[in-house]
Amino acid sequence: MSNQKTFASQADLEEKKVSFDKLSDHAFAYTAEGDPNTGIVIGDDAVMVVDTQATPVMAEDVIRRIREVTDKPIKYVLLSHYHAVRVLGASAYKPEHIIASEDTLDLIKERGEQDKASEIGRFPRLFRNVESVPPGLTWPTLTFTGKMTLWLGKLEVQILQLGRGHTKGDTVVWLPQDKVLFSGDLVEFDATPYAGDAYFQDWPQTLDRLAALKPEKLVPGRGPALQNAQQVADGLAGTRAFVSDLYANVKAGAAAGRDLNSVYRETYDKLSERYGHWVIFAHCMPFDVTRAYDEAHGHTDPRIWTAERDIQMWKDLEGQQ
Repeated sequence: MSNQKTFASQADLEEKKVSFDKLSDHAFAYTAEGDPNTGIVIGDDAVMVVDTQATPVMAEDVIRRIREVTDKPIKYVLLSHYHAVRVLGASAYKPEHIIASEDTLDLIKERGEQDKASEIGRFPRLFRNVESVPPGLTWPTLTFTGKMTLWLGKLEVQILQLGRGHTKGDTVVWLPQDKVLFSGDLVEFDATPYAGDAYFQDWPQTLDRLAALKPEKLVPGRGPALQNAQQVADGLAGTRAFVSDLYANVKAGAAAGRDLNSVYRETYDKLSERYGHWVIFAHCMPFDVTRAYDEAHGHTDPRIWTAERDIQMWKDLEGQQ
């Protein structure tokens, strides 16, 4: 493992090819080779966008593709969680409502500003035209706890909070008539789960609840749309395995009294054999192991990541000055 990695994903400059896949008459997936995905739900009388892209300029490309398939108004934006890369493009859609869980709202209030600064520093390419983001944060106009149902004409759209995992506010969108699930970052496919704000001990059980819906198609947070039951099962299993393997390794190291640096090196080397080819593996691992180490030591809730904490963590674990 090299000690000369560029901080986080600042070296990630390669443009990704966008795909816009139809999953059903009501569901489309905007994906880009492991970059953050956006889901689109088209009802009888309105459109819902699930996660916004990182800036309004980037969201314009989503809108352009929506307009290739429907002229219905985009009335709703759904935030699967609070991370800046998912929410700061919201203003481009000019929605009537921005929907989030109460827990996501709490996180925006508590750490939205720090998260925004932190993420923009980590991922310059994912915040193209960042100057197009309006001042301040993206605030929901509708919040819910547990479950909220919208009817877009005759199309039932279930907005569900099925448990903690990627964050405490994780929200999925389920179309029961079409059996299509938009998972946010609770599920990734051929992409490394970011777990810097995660609840490792809860995440596998939350994935079980997603599986219990029996989705036949699934739009993950990153990676290609999963277009049959086997692909969906593989996506759920892969995410579960990564989260479980990482936490088991870190927990064992912590229980043995080893420090974070040695636990990080051991866990990185062990997991790289199975997961090292996944998108953003090298970026996520320092954040993931740091959070897992905290959780293994009894820190129930994730600490806030600031731009300063990011850089210090990277320096400590990757030897960067």
